[in-house]
This record gives sequence, C-alpha cells and structure tokens, in this order.
Amino acid sequence: MSDWRPMAAADIPAVTAISDAVHGDYTEQPAVYVERLQLYPAGCWLLERDGKATGYLISHPWAGTQPPALNLLIQALPGFADHYYLHDLALLPDARGSGAAQAAIRIVRDEARRGGFARIALTAVNGADAFWVRNGFTAVAGGGTYGGDSLGMEQQL
Repeated sequence: MSDWRPMAAADIPAVTAISDAVHGDYTEQPAVYVERLQLYPAGCWLLERDGKATGYLISHPWAGTQPPALNLLIQALPGFADHYYLHDLALLPDARGSGAAQAAIRIVRDEARRGGFARIALTAVNGADAFWVRNGFTAVAGGGTYGGDSLGMEQQL
C-alpha cells in the first residue's frame, strides 16, 4: 500500500526538513521545492505515515545532457523536454525498507510514460548509485554541478 500523496505548498517546510536530514551537502533551499511544485505539480509527492511526513519525491520533464543545477531556480521547464528527470527522492530512515522507494519509482515511471518520455534521468549522490542500479538505472556521466561524488544515471522505458 502506498502512502504517497500529491504534495501541497503547505508541505514545503516538511520537505525542507527531510532534505536537511537526508542530504547533507546536497540539500536545497525551500525556494527550489516551491518552484518545482509550481512548475510541475504532477511530479511532486509527499510520503506521509500516521500524519507525519517521512519522504518526498520531486520530478519533472527536462532537456539536454546536464541536470538542473543543484540549489538553483530553473525559472521554467524546457519548451521541448527530451526526457523525464527524477530531481529528488528522499526518505527518512524509518521509511526505508518499507517499499516506499519502489512505489515512488513507479510514480515516476508512470508520469514519464504519461508524458511520452522514453528515458528517466537522475543524479545519484551520497553513494546512492548502488540503490539506483538495483532499481534498473545505469551510470551515464558525471553529476554536472552536483560535485565529484555524484553520478548521472538513466533508465530507458
């Protein structure tokens, strides 16, 4: 059973707190989450269990070979997107191992297919590339502006 629900503007403080707890140097300012929610609400989800936010998912159409820059506003989605970008999936420790990550990946795949995209891209950080490989993604390049230990990955649909 999935406890994912569409994200709302009122969820941004919880999203920011989860990001700060999970991502360390890769956390982003609340304005980034607000912007992504405004630009593409269909790709923004919150994991909620027993009334408590325990994870979030942010994804959207994108174009080109470089991911959106970390912690910077993008202003608009590309006019012609050539793939779907999984911007962020973060789970607090008590939500891990529950199937929530796989449910989030299904949400992303479904939304990518709905948009007519044949590829999902993401940037793995903090050693998460092993998790993404287990979920069908392959390494393709460095992580753009994310730093030396990040890795660009993708999955063909």
